[in-house]
Amino acid sequence: MTVSTARRTSRRSRGIANAVPLVSPVRPGMLGGGYKPLTQPEVERIHALVLQLLEDLGLSQITPSLEARAIEAGCWVDDTGRLRFPRALVEDVIARTRRKFTLHGIDPAHDIEIGGGRVHTGTGGAAPTIMDFHSGRYRESTVSDLYDIARLVDRMDNIHWYHRSVVARDAETILDLDINTTYACLSGTTKSIAISYTDSASVKAVIPMLDAVAGGEGKFRQRPFCTAVCCHVVPPMRFATESCAALEAAVEAGLPILLVAAGQAGATAPAALAGSVAQACAEVLAGLVLCNIIDPMCRGIFATWPFVSDLRTGAMSGGSGEQALLSAACAQMAGFYDLPNSVPAGMTDSKLPDMQAGGEKGYTVALAAHAGASMIHECAGMHGSLMGTCFESYVLDNDLLGAILRTVKGVEVTEDALSFDVIRDVVLGEGHYLGHPQTFSRMKTDYLYPAIADRRSISVWEETGARDAREVARGTVQTVLGEHYPTHIDPAIDRQLRDNFNIILPAARMRPGNGVW
Repeated sequence: MTVSTARRTSRRSRGIANAVPLVSPVRPGMLGGGYKPLTQPEVERIHALVLQLLEDLGLSQITPSLEARAIEAGCWVDDTGRLRFPRALVEDVIARTRRKFTLHGIDPAHDIEIGGGRVHTGTGGAAPTIMDFHSGRYRESTVSDLYDIARLVDRMDNIHWYHRSVVARDAETILDLDINTTYACLSGTTKSIAISYTDSASVKAVIPMLDAVAGGEGKFRQRPFCTAVCCHVVPPMRFATESCAALEAAVEAGLPILLVAAGQAGATAPAALAGSVAQACAEVLAGLVLCNIIDPMCRGIFATWPFVSDLRTGAMSGGSGEQALLSAACAQMAGFYDLPNSVPAGMTDSKLPDMQAGGEKGYTVALAAHAGASMIHECAGMHGSLMGTCFESYVLDNDLLGAILRTVKGVEVTEDALSFDVIRDVVLGEGHYLGHPQTFSRMKTDYLYPAIADRRSISVWEETGARDAREVARGTVQTVLGEHYPTHIDPAIDRQLRDNFNIILPAARMRPGNGVW
């Protein structure tokens, strides 16, 4: 076949293929776990240290209420006031806790199954600043930003939930912060949401709001679509009093609980990576034991989030190779325990969506995904070592996450995929695969095509404006945020929420034509 014939066949093939709907090879919850940074003996040594830390050292500063529950379950308080966890109790909780459960979306179409090595990617973080879309300069983040990011995430297929990623700096009180964060997230997306509640008062305050959106009193508990993020420890090995009170209230209210231990290697966790992993596992297991004492059927998520310090300065280094290894090792430990879990990745140290950001996000998320993390938090939108975020990065990262998830799916090896008959037909026939039925079929089911990354020729790219990826992503941001104003909350319910809560997000800001986008 001549080159010109091949080109004509290729063009004809593309025309036929474009008429066939795409069936993405990527979906939420594909199985990971093939990458193992630790050997089995190393996993068992870390586990032995975890049990030793909990029994021989324990954690300090337990709240009186949880202390009473823990002692009744078999724990004890030593002479220094540290709560000790017997090995038998810890191992019993690991053995009987829930292996998997549904993390509900506000819309059931966004329900995802957590656990069993199934990999999901989503947002997270508590950035106090955001890069202003119009000025390009960082500023304090607001409740409007929370709402806008939620609307953007709502349209990103590879971002599977919305854990609030910025702090609403325009909220005047802690209670207002937690109420308005919940409202903005609920209003901006129909995916599952997650909120870092500060104390028990906030948890109790938002339950009527969650019930109202769910359809009435008690309805939220039947399909809980909001996760309470509880940093229940202050590393190293101390409980956080107010967060523990929030944890207790959240478990009693039926919320899923993201149990976070976020030590920083070299600062609040050992500089040695193995020790940092062990400390994080011990701190999270302490919280999981408490949750199971309160409710044996609780939806606890084993969220080992040890971060890395640049030991030259002490500053966090979220995009480092060491961070990639830490998160992957924690995912492997969670797989050893067979627990629904979360690790952080994609927390670039870059302040811009540039080459540094793409590289750091790529290898940290890829390692965590291939290690089998149930939930990879903070892998979309985050910059400046979690201190900032950027609208266009959610769009760029959605593309990147799709490609990473495609690698998690792996290579299908079946009789049909091995393709002997296809190879024979082509070798004895036209000599190319461009027009073969398998090519038409497989190109629509086996291949993932990016929305932002540009695969066209240089000449075509130049002829159509020579735009870089960030510029293309900015166009997507403007389109989505200019048009997509979710209406899943009934207007009457919204008025009820505004009557009963101090909502600071203006209603006019939640409609098209508001002059912002």
